Amino acid sequence: MAAPQIWFITGTDTGVGKTVLAVLLARLLASRPEPYRVVKPFCSGGRSDAEQLFRAQGAQFPLDQINPWHFRQPVTPSLAAQAAGVRITQEDVLQFLRSIRPVPERLVIEGAGGLLSPLGEGFGARELIVALKAIPLVVCPNRLGAINQARLVFAALPPGAASRARLILMDPPRPDHVTRSNIEVLAAFLGRTRIHRLPWFSEGIWEPFDRHTKAQLERIIS
Repeated sequence: MAAPQIWFITGTDTGVGKTVLAVLLARLLASRPEPYRVVKPFCSGGRSDAEQLFRAQGAQFPLDQINPWHFRQPVTPSLAAQAAGVRITQEDVLQFLRSIRPVPERLVIEGAGGLLSPLGEGFGARELIVALKAIPLVVCPNRLGAINQARLVFAALPPGAASRARLILMDPPRPDHVTRSNIEVLAAFLGRTRIHRLPWFSEGIWEPFDRHTKAQLERIIS
């Protein structure tokens, strides 16, 4: 049996492009013969992110198997759960993830908020990454401030997880000299092969991949 392959998409903040990456990876994995799943356990303030993952996987999995915990309030999931009178433990999440993994396992998990955003009672993305021995995929907007934000997230990861982590820089609509220089500066700290740069997509996440984009996505989960 193949060793588990688990990737956990986290980010430097909320609204940085985690769902864009999750949709792109779902589409890439859907083109392969091996079984896979892409899930987003937590949504607050609506389920549009999970609905996009449902679409990206060809509607072959029920929405509740992609997103079991969803809340109306647009706040961090732990607060939204409390407001709804729902108790979520780390073991609850791990049990859900164990129940939906395919074999051989190729599982992509999209987190909510940033790395340290509380998801339930005493845990966040960092704790799940450690428990799952997942490869962190850290999404960061490729703009002024990216160097500090990316390094802070990598510093907050435990050493084992940090050594496996990859950084995905999401370009703005109009790249500039900062966009181009960020990758070179960060390479000095993280290593060039661990940094990936993706273009601005907007609605383009549903268009056929060009050769460059597909190659970048393949590298991210290689």
